[in-house]
Amino acid sequence: MTSITHTANDTADIRPATATRSATGIVRPALVLLGLFTVLTGIVYPVLVTGIAQVVFPHQANGSLIREGGQVVGSELIGQPFDQPRYFWSRPSATAPYQYNAGASTGSNLGPNNPALKDAIVARVAALRAADPGNTTPVPVDLITTSGSGLDPHISPAAAYYQAARVAKARGLAPEAVQKLVDEHVEGRTFGILGEPRVNVLLLNRALDASGH
Repeated sequence: MTSITHTANDTADIRPATATRSATGIVRPALVLLGLFTVLTGIVYPVLVTGIAQVVFPHQANGSLIREGGQVVGSELIGQPFDQPRYFWSRPSATAPYQYNAGASTGSNLGPNNPALKDAIVARVAALRAADPGNTTPVPVDLITTSGSGLDPHISPAAAYYQAARVAKARGLAPEAVQKLVDEHVEGRTFGILGEPRVNVLLLNRALDASGH
């Protein structure tokens, strides 16, 4: 019978070679997969999705921008500040360093018991009352509170109708004509079930300006 014995030196010679082959067997597939998924998720997928969006939904894919005379005047997705009586006012924004800053979307983060929230609401109610002294109806809540994003381009139909008389007076229009314009700009629930009816303030104000008054 032949017996085979290994010395300590023999074992030491075998282990490094085995470890090297084992490491190579792990690292090589990992690098291949990294390269593959980098190409798929970092190049192929973005190009494919962007291409489909540009063909199927070009307006939305490019920010739902609104152009006037070849110039971008806003987006259907981002609110804008309006404070003149002749315009419908948007929902307040708490973004910094200026309102409706799309690069710093945020809410006020003020709790219901925070005195600063009460002071802000009182000031907003006072501004609305001062702009329309004859209007004694309750102020819709979305005209005096900020949204979680600070970028809402919409207000509720109630908030739009609340301002209709002020806008009509400032523009010398019949209240019924302005209310009809609001009616035409009320957007229904998405797919008939999601969200609430709403009015895009920028689109409504542009329609007012287009009316020539």
